[in-house]
Amino acid sequence: MTPTRPTIVALLLAAALGTAWADSGPRVPLLPKYTQECAGCHAPYPPGMLPTASWQRLMTNLPRHFGTDASLDDALQKELSTWLTANAGTGKRSTSTPPPEDRITQSPWFTREHREVSAATWKHTAVKSAANCAACHTQADTGDYRERNIRIPR
Repeated sequence: MTPTRPTIVALLLAAALGTAWADSGPRVPLLPKYTQECAGCHAPYPPGMLPTASWQRLMTNLPRHFGTDASLDDALQKELSTWLTANAGTGKRSTSTPPPEDRITQSPWFTREHREVSAATWKHTAVKSAANCAACHTQADTGDYRERNIRIPR
């Protein structure tokens, strides 16, 4: 089947704007300041992976961010909070119901998407944790979690 002209135009436009396509459609490009601040400790999770309420709680509790002080200056905290909540998830990867402890790895969609991952894989020295997205998702640092970019350590 040959792609239609509107499909080709849409794909070219997306490429020109730097927006990659996730498995379920276009994704929000990561804010450079967000990547700079958060990727030093973990994958810069796309904002659509959590609902608004989760991002609000996480951003107001940065001094106690999963056992680490991740405090930011007030202006940057406000800017990142605004961006995260504006782009928070409401669809396939997130619901309006926050996951337990606001942990992406405990959300229903995460559990469903990773149901085939063996216990041995989670314990692999290159993985160590379900929160270590970059261990298998080779483009996690850019917010791209498409299946074609998965390389599971053996």
